[in-house]
Amino acid sequence: MSKWKEWFQGPQDITKAEAVEDYAIGRVPARYRWPIPAIILVLLGNSTAMFFFTYGAEFGYTVGWPTMLIPILYFFIGATIIGSCTMKIASKEGLSMSLLTRGLGFGYLGSAVTSLIYAINYIFYFIFEGTIVTHAIANYAGIEINSAGGIAIFAVLGLITIWFVWKGMTSMQFLQTWGVPIFLILFLIGMYQLSFNYDIVGTASWMPRNDVTATTMWTAMNMANGQLVFQGLLATDYGRFAKPSITYKGTATIMVGMLIPMLAVILLGAMLAYTLLPNLENTTYSLASDPGFVFPFVMGIVGVVFAVITQIRINVMNLYSGSLALSNTMDSMFNYRPGRQWWMMLVWLLGVIFYAVNVLQYMNTFLAITGILTNTWVFIILTDYYICRKVFKLAPTEFVEYRQEYLRSWNPAGIISLSVAVIIGTLGVFNVYPIYYASFLAMLTGPVLHVLISVMTKGKYYFSKFPADVETNWSPGVSYSSADRSSSTN
Repeated sequence: MSKWKEWFQGPQDITKAEAVEDYAIGRVPARYRWPIPAIILVLLGNSTAMFFFTYGAEFGYTVGWPTMLIPILYFFIGATIIGSCTMKIASKEGLSMSLLTRGLGFGYLGSAVTSLIYAINYIFYFIFEGTIVTHAIANYAGIEINSAGGIAIFAVLGLITIWFVWKGMTSMQFLQTWGVPIFLILFLIGMYQLSFNYDIVGTASWMPRNDVTATTMWTAMNMANGQLVFQGLLATDYGRFAKPSITYKGTATIMVGMLIPMLAVILLGAMLAYTLLPNLENTTYSLASDPGFVFPFVMGIVGVVFAVITQIRINVMNLYSGSLALSNTMDSMFNYRPGRQWWMMLVWLLGVIFYAVNVLQYMNTFLAITGILTNTWVFIILTDYYICRKVFKLAPTEFVEYRQEYLRSWNPAGIISLSVAVIIGTLGVFNVYPIYYASFLAMLTGPVLHVLISVMTKGKYYFSKFPADVETNWSPGVSYSSADRSSSTN
């Protein structure tokens, strides 16, 4: 195998069963690790998701140019830092974030709660991305979006996506390898047609719908905050396949490799929206920011094909990560393991059921909610790893335990801190205070409480008994089984 091919191709000496299950509820072995360029290549499917065309347009509508660069840079820098840290832990341990959560402050059953939160994120994004491409086909074919025909389009596209991701990382790597050049070619065709038929609107004319105030600025920052942690989490689902010895420089390279193309898509989304706005009746902002309308409007049938190819590439990632989260939820709660691929079917089914609700109109609210839930969870995990373990020495730093027989069912430190933080965030959602503060208050409150509770309990809820098959120099501040402890250090 050539050096070039080795960089962009994952391990080949694996069984079919390994490829399908992809260690959804277990530790990834050292022989099943991927090089950094191959991981970036898979993540490019996320970078070019049509969601980010809408995302960029919404930033422009909210605060305009150049103010929109502030939340965008916050998103870019924050996602890089968070993703680098979570990916470093996941690759070292060979565990998904859901499995890591078991040992990082939540307990075996406690992690099922966060896994379910994680799965809900991906179900929403599966619906969101599927809605965009369904709009593209339905609008072009003259089919009512929320009719039986529209639902059928959504369902069939979802089944095609499942076929592509059935074999896990292996099939996704193949799809993204060939999907990138196809995406670029079709996108360049679209940009040519746009420049030929319309007057391109430059950044100087990217004006907000309303005056830029503290409120609109916080709204934009809230939009950025809703994606900041989620993008790091998504990258970590694939970054766990990196070599255990990967450095922070390596994990940051993966994040930047995913985020730079994403930033280009965000800015192009704003450009497309502002270019088309003068050509739409009644200056329809929602249509100008909907890629399912924009690309068929500019490119005709080629735009429909472009939307289909793009959305299949991103929805394979939503299905894959959603299946990982649901696998861990059901394994933790019920010890039920039908196989990762069958949970993809559940994501698809829920997507079809809820498709009739136009989720595009709820994007800002959803980003606030996901910021409250997801950001708080991940900040608690990072605080546990870097503060509770490395600073206060409340648990080992050499490993993170995920096996049920060694863990308590519930760790009150993580569960209580997450619950209190979510309650505080929920008050914002219900307008007790402005919603755009909610995710920030929650993600700051949760980690502080977690450290306080962990220190107060002296870390005694990390283990039910100490594992006998690990090596560590850590000395617990609480009593575990002496036999287990002595055998683990021999």
